Amino acid sequence: MHGAVGHAAEPPHELGPPAARVRDLARVYGTGQSQVRALDGVSLDIEAGEFTAVMGPSGSGKSTLMHCCAALDKADAGEVWIGNQEIGRLGDDALTALRRDEIGFVFQSFNLVPTLTAEENILLPLSIAGRKPDRRWYRNVIRTVGLGDRLDHKPNELSGGQQQRVAVARALVSRPRIVFADEPTGNLDSHSGAEVLALLRRSVDEHRQTIVMVTHDAVAAAYTDRVIFLADGRIVEEIRQPTRERVLEIMTAMTAVAHEV
Repeated sequence: MHGAVGHAAEPPHELGPPAARVRDLARVYGTGQSQVRALDGVSLDIEAGEFTAVMGPSGSGKSTLMHCCAALDKADAGEVWIGNQEIGRLGDDALTALRRDEIGFVFQSFNLVPTLTAEENILLPLSIAGRKPDRRWYRNVIRTVGLGDRLDHKPNELSGGQQQRVAVARALVSRPRIVFADEPTGNLDSHSGAEVLALLRRSVDEHRQTIVMVTHDAVAAAYTDRVIFLADGRIVEEIRQPTRERVLEIMTAMTAVAHEV
């Protein structure tokens, strides 16, 4: 696991500016008595070339934060920067291009097209954009995800873990600035989940990919470089070089506080 890999304690600032920046982000759902502040003034930097986990109790705002950062939802206030672009200022065409070129997304439910082979699913975003893959990078991705002998298989011929590895490869193949993964091991058994987490870790270590993962799982969080904890739409804690035990300790304390309120 990550603790045995020997990461530096400090973020790798030599990789340059943050991959993403969030400033005073707010998102409100509903009106009047039923109004919910899903995000309540969140600010953070996502360092390039790092694996970051976002954790918190159900309803803490972690999925809303990810969706706003990935341009899948629009914040009511504040700013999200992907690289040097502030996504709130982009028109529809520019936003589409940003999602296609700069952002990768891995869903809990795989979201593969059942009639396409693994290879066709991986290349689908590029096909839609009318772009050819960088063959060398594509070979790198396939080697990293370990799917060389499964490329002609349809999703129903693959295990859950293999399907999620196809989804990860699809997110990586366009060389995005940042990959968002929403509970990527949520539908997997522990063995398949560990495979996918090791793959995400390897993508960061070997290819300097930037990955942000929403998870409720302390084991998954221990694969990352940094964990951000949300409660009631605000960042309440942050740790580096997380261990499963430390993550559980913080989550337990957060649950106790929530029960006292």
